[in-house]
Amino acid sequence: MVKAKSVEALFVGERVIAENSDMSRELYDKSRFGYPLQDGKFQLSLVEAFYLLKKGKLNVKDYHGKVLDDKLFLRRAKKYDPKFWVRYSVFSDLRDRGYIVKTALKFGADFRVYPRGVKPGEDHAKWIVYPVHESEVLTWYDFAAKNRVAHSTRKKLLIAIVDEEGDVTYYEIRWLKP
Repeated sequence: MVKAKSVEALFVGERVIAENSDMSRELYDKSRFGYPLQDGKFQLSLVEAFYLLKKGKLNVKDYHGKVLDDKLFLRRAKKYDPKFWVRYSVFSDLRDRGYIVKTALKFGADFRVYPRGVKPGEDHAKWIVYPVHESEVLTWYDFAAKNRVAHSTRKKLLIAIVDEEGDVTYYEIRWLKP
């Protein structure tokens, strides 16, 4: 079912490509969803696309022209990313709280988060975020490595713990000199 005023997009592997349209540009300009490609289209991460799909702002199809509802999209996204639901839970929670959330692969993290009112390019992200399911085990080595990455990139570290219901609890970790 195509919703009124939704952006048309194509599910392409680990990303979604949104059409070249005024609404796509508006989603980018106002809220920084995706990033622009040279042909005027926009590339969205799977979590961005799923968020917009659930909000009714995106209509996603596969290569065969089949419209993907949220259940089918979720199933396909989990094939590419087994931790998709945990990542999405954190992404949607932060977005709903008014933060701009972008991927942070070059920082060795899942997401980078900008303070409210700040867009990427205007200033730097304040946090890098690692989503973790409550049943997941994090070793001290993993924990120290994540903290080092945050410290070396001059960002604060947020560990986002997602429970079975999809609720998220955040812990901000930083170096402290006694």
